[in-house]
Amino acid sequence: MREFSLPALYEVPTDGNLTDLIRRNAAQHPDVAVMSRKVDGVWTDVTATQFLAEVREAARGLIAAGVEPGDRVALMSRTRFEWVLLDFAIWSAGAVTVPVYETSSAEQVQWILGDSGAVAVVVESAAHAESVASVRDRLPGLRDVWRIDEGAVAELTAKGAGVSDGTLDLRMVSAKADDPATIVYTSGTTGRPKGCVLTHRSFFAECGNVVERLKPLFRTGECSVLLFLPAAHVFGRLVEVASVMAPIRLGCVPDIKNLTDELASFRPTLILGVPRVFEKVYNSARAKAQADGKGRIFDRAADTAIAYSRALGTPQGPSLGLRIKHKVFDKLVFSKLRAVLGGRGEYAISGGAPLGERLGHFFRGIGFTVLEGYGLTETCAATAFNPWDRQKIGTVGQPLPGSVVRIADDGEVLLHGEHLFTGYWKNETATVEALADGWFHTGDIGTLDEDGYLAITGRKKEIIVTAGGKNVAPAVIEDRIRAHALVAECMVVGDGRPFVGALVTLDEEFLSRWAEENGKPAGSTAVSLREDAELLAEVQRAVDDGNAAVSKAESVRRFRILSTQFTEEAGHITPSLKLKRNVVAKDFADEVESIYRG
Repeated sequence: MREFSLPALYEVPTDGNLTDLIRRNAAQHPDVAVMSRKVDGVWTDVTATQFLAEVREAARGLIAAGVEPGDRVALMSRTRFEWVLLDFAIWSAGAVTVPVYETSSAEQVQWILGDSGAVAVVVESAAHAESVASVRDRLPGLRDVWRIDEGAVAELTAKGAGVSDGTLDLRMVSAKADDPATIVYTSGTTGRPKGCVLTHRSFFAECGNVVERLKPLFRTGECSVLLFLPAAHVFGRLVEVASVMAPIRLGCVPDIKNLTDELASFRPTLILGVPRVFEKVYNSARAKAQADGKGRIFDRAADTAIAYSRALGTPQGPSLGLRIKHKVFDKLVFSKLRAVLGGRGEYAISGGAPLGERLGHFFRGIGFTVLEGYGLTETCAATAFNPWDRQKIGTVGQPLPGSVVRIADDGEVLLHGEHLFTGYWKNETATVEALADGWFHTGDIGTLDEDGYLAITGRKKEIIVTAGGKNVAPAVIEDRIRAHALVAECMVVGDGRPFVGALVTLDEEFLSRWAEENGKPAGSTAVSLREDAELLAEVQRAVDDGNAAVSKAESVRRFRILSTQFTEEAGHITPSLKLKRNVVAKDFADEVESIYRG
């Protein structure tokens, strides 16, 4: 199939903006908890009425500070309650939010604030304030800097005490559906980040259709979601706005180091994450079972869960014997895993990279279905996702209702719909190229099946052509290799080379466990073990599993374990964890050469 579309389930208001949602919630669900925030370590509910009042107070402060309709105001913070509050306050002042990753360097901060023309920025910490201060002389348009951990919200509230209700009410309705709501800068894998202009219409079309298509996951008064993704990422904004649109209770976690504890205390019904989160849950559970001498039981349980999920997709369903085994393992293993995820959830939505078919079946088999989706910053997050009632594991689902997916002659995925960005900020050349012929050219390669389910097979610009002329899409094999507990990252190489190779980094947490279990010296690291025969054999098993997904000509023939990690600080990965292949190839050129020697 070359093209597929679904009718819209949600009608975008012609003259509204996103602040309509918080006013509607206060009017229709005044006492319903729409947010929860940590107060002295305890989750405390915030009703729709309270949230609207706090947003209005902060918005008054922005107006009093001179923020005008259409002005850009930047937000640089970890994911926390104040992020959501200030996002809606900026919109309530008629302004445009410019997210900045809290991990951004001073140079990146200068580029985003300067390129967007931000008149003010709210940062979270002293470190963020220092980054801004170090480039302030290159930002002549920047007037105000407020710090969340120094009482930015209280400061804005006090500043805006003299702004009348009438003035604020006019500001809250000043933006229309086709006005910019936010400028989200791309990760910048191949150059300077570009500012994607997303309108209020984009978010209405995106979130309205997501909530309607996944209605059982967004039941007001019953459902809740814990946001631990970066709020600066468009996927995080989808969670934020969709939660407010439904509305369901939203909690924010700034640090995922204690994610298990946060899930246990918040107990969300819905989780939105990236594949690495779900891989970690599986690998940690398996490692714990092995440490407790129950590794074989866990593996049998995992095989049962996968078989059970696969059987759910057949006309006859699971056999009686399989149902009995599943019930036994549900008591022994599956219920404990669901408890790790909070104990109340039945669904998760995963994006950012392929989850992998085996892991998808595993989670559905334990009673926690992970629905895969696909999107980019330019598509306001999800442009395709699996419906809750007709999941196809191994695909990223059907198009967002109201949008169209087309597969070009060269396999590129093309998109059309109201949710798309309107262009790159101050970059007409890139805009014209990306939106040629009225379709957004994603740069991704994919296929559509007979039911309109999309599968992504790689990136056009990342296709490797070996010396023998074989075209290789790295993503397929990289994702399979990375699913192994020991592997942190994997990058396939081989452009113009006689065969395909790979650079592999090791997960430090699981490396220490593996070293202890295999009798290696205490304190062993990737540096000391990278040539260890047993470790090489274990990584080879991961590579073999990856090779099983591709043809012999596409398979990894040799690999090198690196003694270091791919880090954002070194410029190897973006804040959204995408590999900067050109930087990695340059920094590890000697390692790549070693793959092809002899």
